Amino acid sequence: MKKVMVAMSGGVDSSLTAALLLERGFEVSGVTMLLEGGNVHERSCCSSKEVEDAAAVAQKLGIKFHVVDLREDFRKSVVNYFVAEYLRGRTPNPCIRCNRAIKFGKLFDFATSIGADYLATGHYARIIFEDGRFKLKKAVDIKKDQSYVLYSLTAEKLARIILPLGDFSKSETRQLAAEKNLPVAHKPDSQEICFVPNDDYKNFLQTFAPEADALKSGEIVSTDGKILGHHSGVANYTIGQRKGLGIAAECPLYVTKLDVDARKIFVGKNAELFSKTLTARDVHWIYKPQLPKILQAKIRYGSRFATCGVVEEENFLRVNFSEPQRAITLGQSIVFYEGDEVLGGAIIENGG
Repeated sequence: MKKVMVAMSGGVDSSLTAALLLERGFEVSGVTMLLEGGNVHERSCCSSKEVEDAAAVAQKLGIKFHVVDLREDFRKSVVNYFVAEYLRGRTPNPCIRCNRAIKFGKLFDFATSIGADYLATGHYARIIFEDGRFKLKKAVDIKKDQSYVLYSLTAEKLARIILPLGDFSKSETRQLAAEKNLPVAHKPDSQEICFVPNDDYKNFLQTFAPEADALKSGEIVSTDGKILGHHSGVANYTIGQRKGLGIAAECPLYVTKLDVDARKIFVGKNAELFSKTLTARDVHWIYKPQLPKILQAKIRYGSRFATCGVVEEENFLRVNFSEPQRAITLGQSIVFYEGDEVLGGAIIENGG
């Protein structure tokens, strides 16, 4: 009997994952990660309440349950990265970082160390063996698809990861969980960054690095150099932002550029946010295509798929879109698809 360890967050998705794999004849155990101590809030995926909920589901299913303390690794790999990127005037995606370093890094290693053949999670994506290799593909329910945040997986790890929810919609997941009388069947989803209390990243940054230059006030400047007002710190803004600027203008203005060194925020009209090109570094391919190549890509988790040409330069990728993209944001990931398959991704370094 094959052994599978399920990463259980205390939510309905991972709980149903464990129940389904048990029905499929696996020897199932559950594991919850301790990621942050007193900094997390009760609706986060790593609070004490979540550990209790995951343990309750494991008990109901009659499976072994583990708690792994990854707080130090999480702070070093995810929290410190999150803060450092914002202080550079960039906008990171901490979930991608966590998947790469923690969930499918340290936790995967833990599962292997105690003899698990597979690690399973409640992500909405699919892993399919096709054409002689394992492929990461979009979920059937495109509205819930989470393949974007999994691009840092490797071909080797895909062979040892199970994602049972890739064929389900969220409503089907809740219905199945209710039918199986799982205690978290109707538990609300957490939409927040797990380590940021009340989803207030500005206050979090201020507490974490109060003396940082990126949190000091400076000028809000138009693209033609006119001073329009003052801001509370470059790190408190992101590309494309309109609300909270505190300036008056004849037409709506949006953040178009962040300059940490000069402590300036540049604003312009909506049309100035569009660009057809970007460069990206920290490239990771699950399966590297022959470049240059025309692919589909997403420049952030919630963006639409866009057709682009991808060219490999010396140590980065140059991407040219067929249609201009709005608010290309440094620090976010661009993820490449061919059909339903995720080929890989990279961190956006420059737009335009």
